[in-house]
Amino acid sequence: MPQPTIHELNRAACEGILARHSVGRLAFWQQNRVDIEPLHYVYIDGWIYGRTSPGRKIEAVGHQHHVAFEVDEVRDVFDWRSVVVHGGWYLMESAPPAELARWERGVEALRKLVPGSLTENDPVPFRTVVFRIHAAEITGRECLPPRETER
Repeated sequence: MPQPTIHELNRAACEGILARHSVGRLAFWQQNRVDIEPLHYVYIDGWIYGRTSPGRKIEAVGHQHHVAFEVDEVRDVFDWRSVVVHGGWYLMESAPPAELARWERGVEALRKLVPGSLTENDPVPFRTVVFRIHAAEITGRECLPPRETER
């Protein structure tokens, strides 16, 4: 009987998936457990940029800045791709002046994703915290369905 195949994705394939999508899940350590929250984002040159609201996530990540971020493409139970990024979480408000140009590039990309972001026309004005995650480690896996020729 034909079986699905699962294999590792190379970095270029993983980065392609990150660039194609705009919603992922942030995993972080909080109060003796791992929490996961969905966030919209953009991926630029090895960095994930996003926005969120002040609160427990920011407090938790402030104590332990290492996070994981996951993005999936799912077509069927045996036809999917998943990418996980591990890296450090950084806030724009604490960025050194020398890095502000990079941050502005991220904010502009976020404005293309959600027009009006961080302006008076912001559709989600409560998301005032701009962050980025350095993609220090990117891994991915892909599951392919059994090939028709094998059936």
